Amino acid sequence: MVDPEHRVSVHLDELLTARGMTLTELSRKVDLTLANLSILKNGRARAMRFSTLTALCDALDCTPGDILRVESADPADE
Repeated sequence: MVDPEHRVSVHLDELLTARGMTLTELSRKVDLTLANLSILKNGRARAMRFSTLTALCDALDCTPGDILRVESADPADE
């Protein structure tokens, strides 16, 4: 279920799986703690710096839209 305060979902798991990369490897590549990446991956982060988003995109060879998605506000769409 999407947090009622926002409808942005994080898709790091999908990207990591597609690239055969672990969260630990990503942590090293983007110079973020495993704990902070885990918070982001599990959808508990309340904000993200553009520099972090840029580093994630560089490390995962993707765009911001691959990492973050806005879910539908209409439950019938799910």
